[in-house]
Amino acid sequence: MSDESGASGPQAAGNLSRIDLNLFVALDALLAEESVTAAADRLGLSGPAMSRTLGRIRRALGDPVLVRAGQRMVPTPRALAMRDRVRRLLEDARSLFAAEEPADPSGLVRTFTLSAHDSNVLAFGAALLDRVAREAPGVTLRFLAEGPTGVAPLRDGAVDLEIGVVDRDEPEVRVEPLIEDRMVGVARAGHPLLDGTVTLRRFAAASHLLDSRRGRLSGPIDDALAAHGLRRRVLGTVPTFGAALHVLTGTDAVGIVSERLGAPAAAALGLGTFEIPLELPPLEISMAWHPRHEADGGHRWLRGLVRDAVTGFGRPAGSDVPRT
Repeated sequence: MSDESGASGPQAAGNLSRIDLNLFVALDALLAEESVTAAADRLGLSGPAMSRTLGRIRRALGDPVLVRAGQRMVPTPRALAMRDRVRRLLEDARSLFAAEEPADPSGLVRTFTLSAHDSNVLAFGAALLDRVAREAPGVTLRFLAEGPTGVAPLRDGAVDLEIGVVDRDEPEVRVEPLIEDRMVGVARAGHPLLDGTVTLRRFAAASHLLDSRRGRLSGPIDDALAAHGLRRRVLGTVPTFGAALHVLTGTDAVGIVSERLGAPAAAALGLGTFEIPLELPPLEISMAWHPRHEADGGHRWLRGLVRDAVTGFGRPAGSDVPRT
């Protein structure tokens, strides 16, 4: 059957046969990087080759796709509208061939995108990269800072695996608990708070530095202090955990870190830790992924890699059976 436009049936199939499906891979890289040079690096191409490919994409779509704005490139409205669709198309295409992936990780050629708080990357990133280098030289791990939470990044393929506190209950996501952690205070060596018992009043009276990518000035600790009629002085915020640790080495402010995953990085900078005199809920560190990756051999290997790296920091919080 065909309509008056001739957009279906044999003619449509003929049109599709003339499309180089590799253009979708290049288009995904261009839309993700918003840079011809970065997209070329991502795909292992030369700059001129990627420029020629962008030209082919522009002619095929009848749209500029990326246009220059000052010193950078920005996507057109049509490119923005199709970005998620292109990514899903590639993920679906990859899933068709998942069963063909070798059981031996040494034969894998893939890039996996992981979303994790930078304290987690500092804790076990080196172990993950070391294992990848030894076991799967064709694999690249791309760590992203924590972004929007929820199903969308996992469903759309923007993220292959989310690692951290997954305090959501979504039927469309598989969640596997890994370890339990807890929060402790951290301060520079010689800080007065490290000398003697840290009482609630001493803790609340200290200046506090928070790490928050959104610049939040309060959190669960403030709620717990408020229940005791106390309020702390937040001196400021920085966007990352690593930045917070470096700032704390030169100030009288105190910060908060996770004991198992964060405290080792603090100790490496000469910072000391102390008990927080509050009843705080434990932190359950988990990994989450979309169900379409359940039987994907490469993704199963990745989950095993992360499981080994994270649980190496302590006793697993639960069974290895994912929570659905």
